[in-house]
Amino acid sequence: MPAGRPSKPIEQKRLLGNPGKRPLTAGQEVEILERASEIPEPTRPLLKPGRELWDRVWGSGINWISPQTDLELLLMTSEMVDERWNLRIKVMQTDDMQMARRLDNLTRLIVGNLSLLGFSPSDRSRLGVAEVKKQTKIEELIAKRNAL
Repeated sequence: MPAGRPSKPIEQKRLLGNPGKRPLTAGQEVEILERASEIPEPTRPLLKPGRELWDRVWGSGINWISPQTDLELLLMTSEMVDERWNLRIKVMQTDDMQMARRLDNLTRLIVGNLSLLGFSPSDRSRLGVAEVKKQTKIEELIAKRNAL
């Protein structure tokens, strides 16, 4: 039996200015984490694919990723990307089905971790940090006219 619509996250209510005017924490104290002001350096070495992911994630998620609590998850995910890159080359060279299953499993883990960090459309909307919006025809025409 469905439980109905899930409640909005506290972060989204704060972003909207708490339109319902209800207490946001329901009797619990919520710790506000500091945002990163710049992309931090990874605490362990990363290969090129992992470092590129590290920079892209911090570059686009710097407003909601916490350098205190999310750093290790992102670092492990970046290391997984490095491992996936190496494993993918081996799978293409050997066509080993056991390695291919490991590659598929690793890919699912990476996608899951990126989702935990807010890098899927549904997770971003649940966090209230971004929404992908398609331009209407009128908006496209106005944008083209302004570009001239």
